[in-house]
Amino acid sequence: MTASTPAPDATAQHVWLAHFPITLFGSTMGLLGLALAFRAGGFAMASTLTTWVGAAVLFSLLALYALKAVRHPSHVAGEWNHPVRLAFFPAANISVLLLSLLLNPGFPGVSAALWIISAVVQAILTIVIISAWISHRPFGPAMMSPAWFIPAVANVIVPLGGVHLGFNDVSWYFFSVGMLFWLVLLTLVFNRLIFHDPLPGKLRPTLVILIAPPSVAFLAWTALNGGGIDPMAHILLSIGVFFAALVAVQVPSLLRLPFAMSFWALSFPLAALTTALFRYAEITQTQPYRLAGLALLVLLVFTILALCIRTLRAAVAGEICQPE
Repeated sequence: MTASTPAPDATAQHVWLAHFPITLFGSTMGLLGLALAFRAGGFAMASTLTTWVGAAVLFSLLALYALKAVRHPSHVAGEWNHPVRLAFFPAANISVLLLSLLLNPGFPGVSAALWIISAVVQAILTIVIISAWISHRPFGPAMMSPAWFIPAVANVIVPLGGVHLGFNDVSWYFFSVGMLFWLVLLTLVFNRLIFHDPLPGKLRPTLVILIAPPSVAFLAWTALNGGGIDPMAHILLSIGVFFAALVAVQVPSLLRLPFAMSFWALSFPLAALTTALFRYAEITQTQPYRLAGLALLVLLVFTILALCIRTLRAAVAGEICQPE
């Protein structure tokens, strides 16, 4: 190397790491959600395989994001201060919660440890994120999207493991907080969707997140109430089915959009509803609900396969981890 040749910029070599997005954890939510749907449908081998794949992807992404936090803390701070990406920080913790559910009963000790850690982290994240929402930062209606449901959904997932571990009071706490902010945010999101400009292209796939809160709430409610189906369970599942029908009308227009990582928002909500339908069919022994669950499971598998292929293509093309 001659004196006139500039030395390689070490920061430039790791520019992709600086722009490694927190939204990538939506993929691990989808993969581990698929594993739960497989298990709810009675496909144990497929569930196990998907669990280990999802776990490998999760810990790889966690390691990369931790490295980003060490080398590029200002970029992490930028995502924390971003009105949309802020809501995705609990996605990593949701993935750990889902993994804790999948590791029980095969690895009860690991499952319990992961659940306790992720429950504590979720309690802290909820307080911190909601404090950020009500701070002096000027959030406007244009910044609102269904992605804001993610912190609320995370709270409703906690009881799914907490009940089995005997943490009933703690589970009711998380369920109550999650339901409260689901209803608050549902009102705000519909106000934004009806009375303000349409969602920008990259955020339109987040409409599918509308399906997740009532579907997960159904699973949590039945767990908290001993596995029975009561009027509230019917209401929650019916709301999930309604939002699925509402989103289905939007699918043709969504498929015309260019691919973005936000398309992973299609995966976990669909997995949550599939699992809820299987759970309802198991409790009530009604075959039509199981058939509906199987149909959604097939759709979910093809959706996640398509998302994996498109994500790999985008990664090879250098379209991921780029500044926006």
